[in-house]
Amino acid sequence: MNLSIQSSRLLIRDFSKNDWEALHHLYMMPETVKYNPSGYPESESATKKLVHKWSEQQELASRDEYTGAVIDKATGGFVGVISLDLGDAKYRKAEVWYKLLPEYWGKGYATEAVTSVLAFGFGELKLHRIECGCSVHNLGSYRVMEKVGMTREGIKRKVLPLDDGWHDAYVYGILEGEFVGIGK
Repeated sequence: MNLSIQSSRLLIRDFSKNDWEALHHLYMMPETVKYNPSGYPESESATKKLVHKWSEQQELASRDEYTGAVIDKATGGFVGVISLDLGDAKYRKAEVWYKLLPEYWGKGYATEAVTSVLAFGFGELKLHRIECGCSVHNLGSYRVMEKVGMTREGIKRKVLPLDDGWHDAYVYGILEGEFVGIGK
């Protein structure tokens, strides 16, 4: 199944192999790596491999992740990356994660992208539960989770190995019956 989700300002689509430069730029920014335990990519080649893997997802008969490029519909410019990673089918659950260019922070783009992916997960994929998490210090990220209707369910202690030491992480979740959808 191809990934193609549209909202008022955004298109979330499967990665193409040509998206690697935009993703590499995003992944090399100190402000976007600050709360990411993966850190900086090893090289441009590593980013190309990652984008190649993501671009091939659409060709799989059965997908276990929907990692998409977030595109500004007005300009056609790259905004960031968002993914819905599926768990065991029996549990009908997934984890959403996202990373946007700093110039799009604080303008509702992350909220719009996450809301759109939740609608896709609960609608087309018939999921029961979607989870998300972040460092307890990542105020912007957990505010997005709260804006889309996710509930803070707890804290995982010292689970994120970041540059300045081990960080606690908030755990958020939303159930299919709690999701109110786009524009509500």
